[in-house]
Amino acid sequence: MAKRIQISQHGGPEVMQLIDVAIPEPAAGEVVVENKAIGINYIDTYMRTGLYPAALPSGLGTEAAGVVKSVGDGVTAVKPGDRVVYAQSALGAYSEFHAVHVDKLALIPDNISFEQAAASFLKGLTVHYLLRQTYVVQPGEIFLFQAAAGGVGLIACQWAKALGAHLIGTVGSAEKAQRAKAAGAWATINYREEDIAKRVSELTDGKKVRVVYDSVGKDTWEASLDCLQRRGLMVSFGNSSGPVSGVNLAILNQKGSLYVTRPSLNGYVTNRDALTSASNELFSLIGSGAINVDVPEQQKFALKDAQQAHKTLESRATQGSSLLIP
Repeated sequence: MAKRIQISQHGGPEVMQLIDVAIPEPAAGEVVVENKAIGINYIDTYMRTGLYPAALPSGLGTEAAGVVKSVGDGVTAVKPGDRVVYAQSALGAYSEFHAVHVDKLALIPDNISFEQAAASFLKGLTVHYLLRQTYVVQPGEIFLFQAAAGGVGLIACQWAKALGAHLIGTVGSAEKAQRAKAAGAWATINYREEDIAKRVSELTDGKKVRVVYDSVGKDTWEASLDCLQRRGLMVSFGNSSGPVSGVNLAILNQKGSLYVTRPSLNGYVTNRDALTSASNELFSLIGSGAINVDVPEQQKFALKDAQQAHKTLESRATQGSSLLIP
């Protein structure tokens, strides 16, 4: 038997329950992974609350790193004992064992730990598609990244620095500003004390920016649009403050013939080749030390403490990535 977090109804952290289940058997094309570290992501809270509804009862989580326990028919890319990481599995990664399609797995290099892999994979692949595909950020370019001290944001700060680009990051406290600057942010804006659009204009000598990356959603929608140059691109990739809804498209015209996209990882990493290419770039930067994804001890939670992990995440008290440890 194995331990697993399951929800039988949508709601707050209290709906997550630790249950006993049979260790899964791999179907054709699947691999059963014994999880050693499980990534916690904000999208997990959307699944829990029903913002992104799933059939119930349901597991939670799509990201973890561990060891291959068994493989199903037709699997040749990995073998039992291999160290692997995944970030786009079917729901259920909050568990001791999880069955994952082989196309969702990447091998972990020897110089990267399970915790580093689980803390970085979904967030790192997200930053890869944002900065390297949705809009290709150029060396020397100034751009805005909302929530720069979060798990995705801190990786973005480091990746931007590695690219030679200038990331302006929004943060909610002086402590988070210091963390973002240490990670490589060119400048920070405390959204609790400063007007985001006004400060971006000051930092760019009135030119504003060609692209804004925004995972906050409702609360920052207008401010993000006001930071863009004429024909600039608004990349809305999350809803931590609530979803953007009821948008009047005319506002895009009024603010300068703007473009808006609502991308997701599943729209970019669609096959094993794309996953391998993106993960190789991510792991190369982690291995070289350009990106540090070490998780502070206070943000590592036992699997049984998943409720507390979600409470902490939603309180915005975390900095960087958090993990569940089976």
